[in-house]
Amino acid sequence: MEINRKKILISCDSSRSLLDFRGKLIEELIRNHDVSIYTPKIDQSRIRHKLDEMGVTVYENELKPSNVSILSDLKYISNLRSLLSKIQPDIFFPYTFKPVIYGVIVAKFCGIKCITPMLTGLGYNFLDLDKKRTLIQKITRILLKFSLKASNNLRVIFQNKDDYHTLVSAKILTAKNRAYVVNGSGVDLSHYDYSKPDLKVISFLMIARLINAKGIKEYYESAKILKQKFPEVRFRLIGPYDDNIDAINNELYSKIKSDGTIEYLGLVQDVRPYITDSSIVVLPSYYGEGVPRCILEGMAMGRAVITSNSVGCKETVNPSIKAINGFLVSIKNVNELTAKMEYYVRHVDDIIRFGVNGRKYAEEKFDVNKVNKQMVQILEGSI
Repeated sequence: MEINRKKILISCDSSRSLLDFRGKLIEELIRNHDVSIYTPKIDQSRIRHKLDEMGVTVYENELKPSNVSILSDLKYISNLRSLLSKIQPDIFFPYTFKPVIYGVIVAKFCGIKCITPMLTGLGYNFLDLDKKRTLIQKITRILLKFSLKASNNLRVIFQNKDDYHTLVSAKILTAKNRAYVVNGSGVDLSHYDYSKPDLKVISFLMIARLINAKGIKEYYESAKILKQKFPEVRFRLIGPYDDNIDAINNELYSKIKSDGTIEYLGLVQDVRPYITDSSIVVLPSYYGEGVPRCILEGMAMGRAVITSNSVGCKETVNPSIKAINGFLVSIKNVNELTAKMEYYVRHVDDIIRFGVNGRKYAEEKFDVNKVNKQMVQILEGSI
């Protein structure tokens, strides 16, 4: 059967996400389509080399995704308009907030026939922890409602059902919107091989950017409590400390680096060796995740998990008690998080059992090939 080859433009807010989160999808799309990418500057040679090797055309910009910068955003919008007018893609696929909001508005203006934005979690913008909305949250909601207004050329993709229902409740989406839900970004089960955890020394691992909403403080406080009871237990943290409006404060960062409670490893290129050396993967996030990739990676490699009973995170824990793969804890609840971590220390057999169940759950629900099959069908308009 002859395939109608199309021009696809992908827009993201971080070059790091291109291969780690979308690499397999890009490989799938490039088979039958011409793929271009609009990304913030690529500062890692391995990413640039791989994209060149794949045959992807790359256009770079200076977008600052986590900061408010009117001049930067206006420049991004202007350059995107010029790019869309120049290449006239058949399909425009933006993901994450700024590319979605600005990208959809500009793509509609440019008359792009198929616009398929994906919201990989709602982040801070729909957190009502203190029941007050910041000015940025209010502006984001207004812009999102304007950009996602239903039209014949718009199909919106979500990574969990809660995000879809949240936008419907907020009257940002209506029954007229065509919306689809996929199981996160998926995980490459051939890349993240199962391995049996070494239980001689129990080791907890958290992989996250060092921002408050990821639960960094809660993990640190729990580790501090448990370290007094079980000095032999190890606590590790992987993730960058960079310029972000919600970055942890300098005092907490200094403690993490120097007081010996947690072994801080910074940003690493390959998390697999560290997951292999861990017993349990932890993410007490209340950020507003799509489906957290680090938990999927841990599950794929056979690790028991602890994560929050919050949007996106709760998708990763099997609700079947017979196939349990981890625990859900209330957000910002150090006592509950500590108790679940201590459970694993005292019940080491469950670390193995939960890990095996997690691998099976990843195979059943989060296999990247299954997720990408659905993604390609949505982008091509076959469903």
